[in-house]
Amino acid sequence: MKNPYYNPAKKHHRPDGFQNNYQSFRGKRWHEILRWRWQAWRAGHPRPLQTPIPVVAPDLDFVHANAQAGLAMQPAATWIGHITVLLQIGGLNLLTDPVFSERCFPVQWAGPQRQTPAGLRLDQLPHIDVVLLSHNHYDHMDEASLVALSQQAGGAPLFITPLGHKHWFARRGIHHVVELDWWDEHVLPASDRSLRMPVVLTPAQHWSARTTRDALRSLWGGFAVLSPDCHVFFTGDTAYSKDFTDIRQHFARAQTPEQGGGFDLALLPSAHMSRAGS
Repeated sequence: MKNPYYNPAKKHHRPDGFQNNYQSFRGKRWHEILRWRWQAWRAGHPRPLQTPIPVVAPDLDFVHANAQAGLAMQPAATWIGHITVLLQIGGLNLLTDPVFSERCFPVQWAGPQRQTPAGLRLDQLPHIDVVLLSHNHYDHMDEASLVALSQQAGGAPLFITPLGHKHWFARRGIHHVVELDWWDEHVLPASDRSLRMPVVLTPAQHWSARTTRDALRSLWGGFAVLSPDCHVFFTGDTAYSKDFTDIRQHFARAQTPEQGGGFDLALLPSAHMSRAGS
């Protein structure tokens, strides 16, 4: 299938999809996957938990008061689980890769299951203004959660995604979607309309697939959110690569003295960062 976004001037573009900047991804063959699962089963992996995972109850009064505070909003992050984080910055409520389902799989009677409940339930969230979606793997792009958010009281959030996801949302009746390529910028209105709040899609060393036939057809990435009061870097899923140097240099050039340099908060996937490739 041809890549409708293909631009030969961009090195991560391919005629049939996308690729990493510094280390090409090669999908595993069936025999490699079966051998990996067989070895894991023989070794007893994943091992069952020996003790419960500690859970901290959310401060719902603060979350909801902060959500309504406008210019007085305190920059805050509430970790909900895995890669899902509620960000409250610039007077807006943003959600990263929302996953509230019990399982990360096409069906809810099979597949990887939560070890602990989500730190916040969907019905405990404030009104979400923006959803940042990093890529289409099932542990990041959860259909039930995205559809539920699109039907929230007060109107659907804006869904910001890498290239190649609009058609997936459209088939589910969701049209408030912006697609970005690496380094593209979408400006959100901060609570003070005179302020700019850019969201930039950053490169990541990863891959994409929703089925056995669509690997690398849609793009993946991370996000830099440059609120006037807090700069956040959300990597999505990524291995460590020279992309991090590129990101640092890009924002060092782009930010003015008034904006300040660097990031105040970085949301990093530790399991992926520890490997050379992913």
